[in-house]
Amino acid sequence: MLTAGTAALVTALGLVSPPVMAAETGQSPDAFSENTVRQIEALQSIKKSQSATESKVDGGLLVEQKLRSQRMSASAVPALGSGAKVSAAGTVLVDIRGQVSEALLNGLRESGAGIRAVSEHYGSVRAEVPLDAVPVIAGREDVKRVETANEAYTARQLAEPASADQAKPESKEEKAVRIADELKKALEAKDQVGVASGPIASEGDRAHNADTARQQFGVTGVGTKICALSDGVDSLATSQARGELPASVDVLTAQQGSGDEGTAMLEIIHDLAPNAALGFATAFNSDASFADNIRKLRFEAHCDIIVDDVLYFKESPFQDWIIAQAVNDVTANGALYFSSAGNEGNVADGTSGHWEGDFVDSGKGVGKYAGTAHNFAGAAGNQIFEPISNASGAVPVTLFWSDPLGRSNNDYDLYLLNAAGNVVAFSQEVQTGTQDPYERVNTTGAAGLRLAIVKFSGEGRYLSLSALRGRFTDSADGLKAYTKPGVTVGHSAARDAFSVAAAPAAKAFPRALEPNDPANPAGPFPAAFGTATKVERFTSDGPRRVFYQANGTPITPGNVSGTGGEVRAKPDITAADGVSTSVTGFTTFYGTSAAAPHAAAIAGLVLSGNPGLPPAEMRAALINTAVDILTPGRDNSSGAGVILADKVLAYTGASPQPLATAGQPTVVPADGGSVLDPGDIVKVTLPVTNRGDGTAFSTSVVLSSPTPGVTVAPRSKSYGAISPGQTGVNDFTVTVPVTQEPGVPVVLNAKVTFAGSFSPTTSTFSLPVGTPSQVTQNFAYAGAAVAIPDSDPTGVTVPITVSGVGRASKLTFSVDGTTCDTDQNSTTVGINHSYVADLVGTLTSPSGAKANVFQRNGGAGNNLCQVVFADNAATAFSSVTASNAPFTGTYRPVQPIGGLAAGAPADGVWKFSVVDAAGGDTGSVRAISLHINGFVQPGAAERPASVGKSVGTGPVKPV
Repeated sequence: MLTAGTAALVTALGLVSPPVMAAETGQSPDAFSENTVRQIEALQSIKKSQSATESKVDGGLLVEQKLRSQRMSASAVPALGSGAKVSAAGTVLVDIRGQVSEALLNGLRESGAGIRAVSEHYGSVRAEVPLDAVPVIAGREDVKRVETANEAYTARQLAEPASADQAKPESKEEKAVRIADELKKALEAKDQVGVASGPIASEGDRAHNADTARQQFGVTGVGTKICALSDGVDSLATSQARGELPASVDVLTAQQGSGDEGTAMLEIIHDLAPNAALGFATAFNSDASFADNIRKLRFEAHCDIIVDDVLYFKESPFQDWIIAQAVNDVTANGALYFSSAGNEGNVADGTSGHWEGDFVDSGKGVGKYAGTAHNFAGAAGNQIFEPISNASGAVPVTLFWSDPLGRSNNDYDLYLLNAAGNVVAFSQEVQTGTQDPYERVNTTGAAGLRLAIVKFSGEGRYLSLSALRGRFTDSADGLKAYTKPGVTVGHSAARDAFSVAAAPAAKAFPRALEPNDPANPAGPFPAAFGTATKVERFTSDGPRRVFYQANGTPITPGNVSGTGGEVRAKPDITAADGVSTSVTGFTTFYGTSAAAPHAAAIAGLVLSGNPGLPPAEMRAALINTAVDILTPGRDNSSGAGVILADKVLAYTGASPQPLATAGQPTVVPADGGSVLDPGDIVKVTLPVTNRGDGTAFSTSVVLSSPTPGVTVAPRSKSYGAISPGQTGVNDFTVTVPVTQEPGVPVVLNAKVTFAGSFSPTTSTFSLPVGTPSQVTQNFAYAGAAVAIPDSDPTGVTVPITVSGVGRASKLTFSVDGTTCDTDQNSTTVGINHSYVADLVGTLTSPSGAKANVFQRNGGAGNNLCQVVFADNAATAFSSVTASNAPFTGTYRPVQPIGGLAAGAPADGVWKFSVVDAAGGDTGSVRAISLHINGFVQPGAAERPASVGKSVGTGPVKPV
């Protein structure tokens, strides 16, 4: 689309064609004007002349690059821009698809690119690259495609209009100040009353009967882990301080993201399933990063249930793309996956901007090249334009057709025209057998817009045209709007995913979706959902017709038309939106973004009361107990209907389950010593706590040790019945062999068995052996200052070499400096960096054990200087705000670091890595140190502290 800068350039080059008004020619509003034909001919000439390398580049990027390099003749481009988003610095954000390797990343850096996200699994790199470097990058053999960065949005509907002082977007610094102020007030309120101020409960808890179901069935989500993906969790600490979220939320390293929709989703989950463990990862680093994070939440964070509310515009309706493939991977592994159906409207409510069907040749050519326009009217007539409502401003419009991804041999193009018949935006990628069947334009917000699909070459295919959050409506000059159900696309429509539609829990959505729309429906709160429930008018409809397996194999070989493929009944179910949270901007949370976490939380209650319930049985329970709404039977807008927690829990026979786990043991040597020495006989007192919902009957513990020579007596003990929330204790005798090397811990494995489906649970504990040395040895990084790359997931790593310690009894880490200040360019601090909350610092031991020292803490404050990270510090670094900058003093790290050397020698090369997880701020690692105490060796005397320094060799590659 034409930007001001591009428009000026186009005008300066004399490329503007005069508009030709339809009224001036007396032509039909459903015909290409003479000017339109000239424009499309010019655009097609560009397409016909592309080289093989140029065909690997997004069309908009290619046109923009040629315009700016003045390699395009005055007759080559009509009066519109490329649509490429070029920064003031001349860079573009792109997705580079190909074979990801260190060679590719280094080549990108050499071209001036900033790396933003890397996915080896899906062969994709998101990078900010100079526009003039795009042809060079595309020319690499390991690059298949250079695309404008695939955009995404969440399935949220804005219910809170911006006030006058919020007219402009909140800056990074303003957001940091607001969040810090909210956290401070939450902590002060908690201190004043001695408890957290929350909770604010979602009205969906009541509307789904989840509140009474928890009491009736005695299940709370215990034993399950529910994880969300969205934009970010900026206010996570604030929600925790308010008591709206538990103290522990498992956020994937460097994946906090930016924004607070994730925080609001987690609050909903916690309201309905208060004892479920929670996790989070952002979905907004890139499409491939989103797919990676889905897999990490299951295979690394061990999430039982995953929920998201994100749509990437390039997700195909006809084949499971990389995000849907990740969903398939985790559901095949037993996870339950819930996703927002979307807020793109539906045919039944007249809010749809979607049409799909077989290509129909209109017989109307558009220029001297081969190609004809599609006829939307089909058998009902001949209309080549799809009119868009005047309220559909600045929405993405996508076109897909039924070719396999990465193997499209049929070439379709998409044009956006105004009422005067002029092309105002275009998408005409080359499809020659190695590209995707995909085109996209953005609307401009002008009145009288209409879309045209042109088959440039190839065979007729099944088409999907969607103005996402726009609407197709009859035009003022006589064009008829054609809509079809099925706007739900992508991973939400994966076979085993649950696609979730939205119905209001309480108040109606407070504004008309478009002028003169009927009133939006209201919800039943404080009553529960019932047969009279109506879906939100914006909720997306199905079903979804799919033509290819994930690997590109046709489902119905030879038939990729409207009678072929597989029809998936999406959405699956309906859940609540329009609910309350404590999160700023989401105090009333509308959209299928709010509905999906309600459904996921109810599934968490079901899984908690039925551990190990097979996914197929969960699906049957949710579908078969859903309350039928709208018309009898499954509906395109609501699926099977709205789910109720009490009904599905009763259907599955849910019951309260115990969950008994061993806690940290206390150790008392028989000789009365303060430490555990080789040859000692010790009493080990082992607590077992029931964190579950039901009584743990017949609880017993088997305590064993894999450490050679260690004996445990007795091997097992009975703990009897342990009520929910209670703890039982028993004593064991452990004998340490006299040959045990000081510093080598005794490892104990505790297996707790009880009558319950979560039995057994296992825990492992390490008991330190030997007398800790009182001598602290210090080891510092002595190299030159190393720049931290901005918004680059690969970060920077510096080494610290440790020698002469042996095994460690105590470990602290410090960011040093001689003089502390907040000058972001300071050379006297340990880490100079503006906006420290961008940073994630990770310490890695020689054995490969890792711990995050700090993780997106500190708000807009600058610089770390003379700060010590110690596991026993009174204050957590996660509590700091910008007012504490420059950050000095002693703090607890985000994750314990003392155990990094446990069971292995501390000697070797340690690595400290820093990743800048957000854009716009820079700095360097300058001075850091490790402080390690070893063990006193038998017969050895303590020696004075020594200071060791590693040789400064500069940064090493991340491990």
